[in-house]
Order: sequence, then C-alpha cells, then structure tokens
Amino acid sequence: MTSHDIFVIGTVSLDVLHFAGQTAEAAGGAAMYTALAAWRAGAKVNLSAPRPEPMPKLLQPLADRLTWTGPLIAPSDLSRLEIAHHGGGKATLVSTSWGAGEAILRPAMLPLNIADASIVHIAALSSAARQLEFATYLATHKNSISPQNSTALPLISVGTYSCLAYQQTDQVKQLLTLADLFFMNENEAKGIFGQVDQATARPNSLLFITLGEAGALVLDGYKVTHIHGVATHELDPTGAGDTFCGATLAALAHGESPLVAASQAVSLAAQTVSAVGPTALW
Repeated sequence: MTSHDIFVIGTVSLDVLHFAGQTAEAAGGAAMYTALAAWRAGAKVNLSAPRPEPMPKLLQPLADRLTWTGPLIAPSDLSRLEIAHHGGGKATLVSTSWGAGEAILRPAMLPLNIADASIVHIAALSSAARQLEFATYLATHKNSISPQNSTALPLISVGTYSCLAYQQTDQVKQLLTLADLFFMNENEAKGIFGQVDQATARPNSLLFITLGEAGALVLDGYKVTHIHGVATHELDPTGAGDTFCGATLAALAHGESPLVAASQAVSLAAQTVSAVGPTALW
C-alpha cells in the first residue's frame, strides 16, 4: 500500500456560497480544503471521507489529485452547506445538511496504512463527539495499529468550528487533551478559552489560532508567537482556516519548524481567499 504523509478524516460537501453580491456553487468541506491544501503544499495525502459515485463534476478535480478512500455513497448523501460572507472575515451559516454519508464514517473503516503517516488530521464533523470517536481510537489503539513501531505513530491533529466551540465546549476541550496539534480561529478560541490571550497549549503539543488578515498565533505551551498576515484581495474567504491547517501540516510533515510552517500556510490561505471556493488550490 502507498505510504502517505498525511491522512485527513472528514467529509466533502457541495456548497452554495454568497459573497460580494455573487452566488456560486463550489466543492467544500473542512476535510476537502485541508487535504487539498496539504497536497498543494507538496504532501502525499489520503483523504478518508465518504466518496460519491458517480463523482459530481465539481468534485472531480479533487478525485484527480488525491488518494480518496472511504465508504461509497450516492451524490445525494453528500454534506451540503450554504454560507453567506459579509466581509471582514464575518459569515453566516445559512443552512447545513451533513448528509447520510457522514453518519457511516467510522474509525474501523480507516485504512491499515494510516500508521505509516506522519500526521492524522480529524477535520470538523457534525459533533465533537464524532471527532472524539476517531481521536480516542487513534490514541488508545496505537499498539494494535502499529504493534512493532508504536514510538513512531502519527501525530493526532484536530480542527473545530464555532458551533462546537460554543455549544460543545467540554467535548472540544477533551479533544484538546488528545491532540498533538489543534487548529481553530479567533472566534473559536474565545468560545473555548473565554479570550484569545487565555489560550494555552498543553505540554508537548501545538495550538494554531488563525486571525484572518492579521495572520495567526502559534502556541507552544504558554509561549505565543504571532505570524503576520499577507496582504490579499479577499473575494471568497471560505476554507481559509482549513487551507492554513493543511499547508501547516504539510510543512510539519516535511520537517519544517512550526513557525516556518505557519508562515508558509498564511501565504497559501491568502491565495485561497482571492478566488472562488478551492479554485486557487486546484
């Protein structure tokens, strides 16, 4: 089986986006943006997500570029989001349908060669409890996943979103205790920690907090480093945080320091928001 740098667990969606007086349909989903950004940044990526058959035209570029494994589903079972962007990094989630595909994604379906990856990222799912299923599986089944090389197991990475940060805070905090790497934006950090300046990473882990056009914070325990943003023309900010996540993971998997990884990721995220959906990443 082919070895991959990064496994991304999650779902792919078909989105309706409203921005700058325009409406567009695009491929979407936190896992999609994360996996695609990691690929664009040079990593070998396996996307473990429900895979539609036949493949919708909007998703074909993704299928052409990545190893995409996961249970086969009908296109009608894909997740579907409608998002309205208001500028300045503000957005409204107009409607959400996670689809039947997300419900059948389970840890037991993960491919055996996941143990050969450098990082396994658990993208945002319908609930923090669903993410905990995968994080707990990875954290507690290390010996059964790789009994002869348990000291070289993948790092566990996790992302979240605002609804979970504010409404399922305790479970998100449980995820923080299991994750080696955690990604959130400024608003999500406020939901979890109260204030961004109160955020900390547990020992031997890293926390990344994106700040929109202001860049990002890299937290190593109580040490905080600000990575400055990159000037860009914001057209569609969908997936910017997940693009940052994927690019950071790719750089870390290739041996870059967290600060260099985050700096490179800020640049790719700036490119992403200058085009519709994942167009800049294709």
